[in-house]
Amino acid sequence: MTDRRVDVRHTYDRIATHFASTREYAWPEVEAFVDRIEDGAVGLDLGCGNCRHAELLTTRTDRVIGLDISRGLLETGRARGADREFAGSLDLVQGDCAQLPLGRETVDLAVYVATLHHLPTREARIASLDELARVLTDRGRALVSVWSTAHSRFEAYDEDGDPVTNTDSDDGGEADGFDTTVEWTLPGGELVDRFYHIYTPAEFEADLEASGLETQRFELSSGNCYADVTADENRNALKRTSKRGE
Repeated sequence: MTDRRVDVRHTYDRIATHFASTREYAWPEVEAFVDRIEDGAVGLDLGCGNCRHAELLTTRTDRVIGLDISRGLLETGRARGADREFAGSLDLVQGDCAQLPLGRETVDLAVYVATLHHLPTREARIASLDELARVLTDRGRALVSVWSTAHSRFEAYDEDGDPVTNTDSDDGGEADGFDTTVEWTLPGGELVDRFYHIYTPAEFEADLEASGLETQRFELSSGNCYADVTADENRNALKRTSKRGE
């Protein structure tokens, strides 16, 4: 695990309790996704945090796996499950979204919300999307969301606070987003930096296309990108590797 990813884990361990207290309700876009898909046996909440979305998945699946890199956030999810009486349907796992400790074609329904953008490199982000494709069943569906440049809060600034003036990719293809940090304010006023890769919508679509997922529906909502995806059975690892190198 890279230093950047270790930093992300430590950051969320540090802010876990306060962060979870501000994440009470499922996002409307996630509710809409869950409402329109079929029930399944196994659900997966990647980057589950306090399990607000895992709780929603328990209404449509027999079991839900909540995976997060932060042990502190998992503890808040465990507490929520006990308080709201869905702990009996929930399995919590500390793990890396780019190396899922799950078998192939074992997940029927997944949400991967506001987490992919914490991975520090495009290689890691596409590897994570590939892992999601690997664990989805043939009829499995997933919702993937990221923060994007379409949100009014994001000007194009890099980590040093300098404007990003060139958003074109090196090969002249789709525009790239940028890496930055977003502050979290703890009680008492202490500021904690959190790493983000802020996607352009075109870049997010390109990363999905480069992965083993097939996009069924794509939308922008409240400045975030959302993709309703399935596993692409016709795309093998060699083809994905080739596309990444184009």
